[in-house]
Amino acid sequence: MTLNRSTYRLFFSLLFCVIQTAGINLYAQQKVARADSTINVPQARKHRLDSTNPQQKPTTADSLEQVNHKRMTEIASPMKIDQSVMKTDSMSALPKKPLFIPNSSRAVWLAAVFPGGGQIYNRKYWKLPIIYGGLMACTYALSWNNKYYKDYSQAYLDLMDSNDNTTSYMNFLSPNYDVKGKLTWLKTVFKNKKDSYRRYRDLSIFSFIGVYLVSIIDAYVDAELSNFDITPDIGLQINPAVMNENHLSKNTLGIQCSIKF
Repeated sequence: MTLNRSTYRLFFSLLFCVIQTAGINLYAQQKVARADSTINVPQARKHRLDSTNPQQKPTTADSLEQVNHKRMTEIASPMKIDQSVMKTDSMSALPKKPLFIPNSSRAVWLAAVFPGGGQIYNRKYWKLPIIYGGLMACTYALSWNNKYYKDYSQAYLDLMDSNDNTTSYMNFLSPNYDVKGKLTWLKTVFKNKKDSYRRYRDLSIFSFIGVYLVSIIDAYVDAELSNFDITPDIGLQINPAVMNENHLSKNTLGIQCSIKF
């Protein structure tokens, strides 16, 4: 038992000495490394200053420093765009389409010579069905009214001449209709019908001319206002307002309209 305790004491004493010796050596190495680093810093700085001499060859550290400095300069410098790449861009290579501004005089002449020609020149093709639709409707009304005007005019003339061989007015009556008993009334009726269809025919002619003139005016106005600047600032604003006059004891509510140019 006594031998075992002495052995343990000796073993732990030797282990403590080894640990202490290792700690002393590690501390000495760190101290030497710090001293070396303190000594090498001025030498490194001196070596960098001497590297400016053209007769002295640059070291690896100096070359790395120059490379890093060059890279930092490139990163800090503004980005340069290659013009050759910009020229080859598909979007920039496309030619810009010029803005079409129609001539009002030419639009008027085309609309006067050919119905709808001014709208075609102004490139407002959606107006063509409106113009041609109006002209066709007026033409149909003119033909319809003119046909019945001629028929009732001839029937009225046949009724007025008292000739039994001219009986075109019977086309408007039933076969067994008694004409002699109602001759005066039939003359009045056919005369009114004749005058009505003549008036409708004349209105159809004026309507045809009106649509034709409207197409010419529309072509002129459309050409003149093709380059008119329409901005969001232009508009009509309607806001509620409170009106207070001196002779009124109470406030009056109203609507305020303002046009903004």
